[in-house]
Amino acid sequence: MSLPIISADQRMTQKRGIKGVILGKSGIGKTSLLWTLDAKRTLFVDLEAGDLAVEAWSGDTMRPKTWPQCRDFAVYIGGPNPALRDEQPYSQAHYDAVCERFGNPTVLDQYETVFIDSITVAARLCLQWCKGQPQALSDRTGKPDTRGAYGLHGQEMIAWLTHWQHTRNKNIWFVGILDEKVDDFNRKVFVPQIDGSKTALELPGIVDQVITLADMASGDTRYRAFVNHTLNEWGYPAKDRSGRLDTIEEPHLGRLMDKILKPAKPAVDRLDYVCPEPDTSKDSITEQTSSHANPLMAQTTEQGTPL
Repeated sequence: MSLPIISADQRMTQKRGIKGVILGKSGIGKTSLLWTLDAKRTLFVDLEAGDLAVEAWSGDTMRPKTWPQCRDFAVYIGGPNPALRDEQPYSQAHYDAVCERFGNPTVLDQYETVFIDSITVAARLCLQWCKGQPQALSDRTGKPDTRGAYGLHGQEMIAWLTHWQHTRNKNIWFVGILDEKVDDFNRKVFVPQIDGSKTALELPGIVDQVITLADMASGDTRYRAFVNHTLNEWGYPAKDRSGRLDTIEEPHLGRLMDKILKPAKPAVDRLDYVCPEPDTSKDSITEQTSSHANPLMAQTTEQGTPL
């Protein structure tokens, strides 16, 4: 057996799918992005039962109701993970059992894109299931252990998302609600609405694309747009692993995928290796020093004594 090295030519000719998450506030039109996809080549995984906006959409739908069903659909569509033991989910044994129940998985070959609405509800189903597992009960008292439940929840969600990420031949898109909050320093921050902190923190490192469907303004005109770059002036969560997208793109998922799959520009043309020259003026140094000061040091009591 020769060393299994994949050459650059082989790698570039392999079919690969896009894995991404689209975040946005409720009612911004995330589910309606289905209208921009080829209905015959798209499978809609409807977890929210919120398909009123796409009730006339002509594509096929799956409606998992429990967390075990979510795991079963993931291994059925993505195939088995050979690194796992037979008793673990997403293993060869799990895959064989699901295929025996659902039938030959070649029926899924007609679909190029899986649209999962939403990761927010998937996390709720996962947490509900985790609370009924032995890990969610205290060894000493037998009472519910919240920390144990959330620890298991984080493991389950990361394993589920990672399995979808390794489904190489299909486009996988998750949809999720984006919350706007204010931190301890009165700064506006955007956080995905997902139970538990582990999933929201690790999600951007798992998927290829993180896109915010945002409400933008130009003068008196308001419009929707995809925000795609991590460094954006609004602070929206975003990431473009493809390197092919502009900071703002039109909210059309089909055309966005076409742009991502186009041949990339040479790295020398799309990557910037030059740092700007530092501003050494006195005003700039003073401003930078002030901006990096500890904000707690600036707080004083009514009598003027530092806190």
